[in-house]
Amino acid sequence: MDTLLAKAPAPATESTAAAWVVFRAINAYRRAVRDFDGSPVADEDVRAVLAEAQLAPSSNNLQPYRFHWIKDPSLKGEVAAACHNQRAAANASALIVVVASSISRKRSLDGLAKHVESCPALSEASKTYHRAHLKTLRRFGYIGELPLWTPLMALASWIDPIWMLLPLGHSCTRHWMARNSLFAAQTLLLAAAAKGLDSCPMEGFHARKVARLLKLPRGAVIPLVIALGRRTPDARIEPRWRVPFDAAVVEH
Repeated sequence: MDTLLAKAPAPATESTAAAWVVFRAINAYRRAVRDFDGSPVADEDVRAVLAEAQLAPSSNNLQPYRFHWIKDPSLKGEVAAACHNQRAAANASALIVVVASSISRKRSLDGLAKHVESCPALSEASKTYHRAHLKTLRRFGYIGELPLWTPLMALASWIDPIWMLLPLGHSCTRHWMARNSLFAAQTLLLAAAAKGLDSCPMEGFHARKVARLLKLPRGAVIPLVIALGRRTPDARIEPRWRVPFDAAVVEH
């Protein structure tokens, strides 16, 4: 797994044009598939997809999320039921529950600190910079989760909604963690497509039931449950529609 995470970038000789063609093909293949054939997906394929998802960016590299890979058939059935027995959940070969929490953020921060101290590729100047930055992140994390921020941010967000995106207070911190986890979730969807697998991101589920089934800590947030598998030959794949480019992109 460490080898996968430390994988070097593509060689300089690789054609950028060819890489663009490959990416467009992967992006076009990725669809929200709800009809899976139920055939098993090899553990090594799921691990490979999850390893690629770990390369997604996150704010200050804090990665405040974890992937809960549901392998036990009994638990998988219970989680699928908590997803209101959506076709995608019921027929998927694997379910991945994306969970963000302050505990994950703190553990990632500790892991990042150990990496800084043990990485031989970092100069002493870089280590000094990172130590100071990590100290600031720890202080901000502690201050940002103080209960007093909750009413203050509620008032500030009422005056101007833009303030609700700041990770201050329990509610806004959860929003921040959820946003960060979505980068990883989208990378997972594209990685699955590159592996020839299909996926379906699901927002419709009973969060409390899923949290109870997975024994999640209080305060954890579940942005998505992702179904993985292979589409059936007659899976419903309709023509794509997207907002026109000129309407979606505002040039300044």
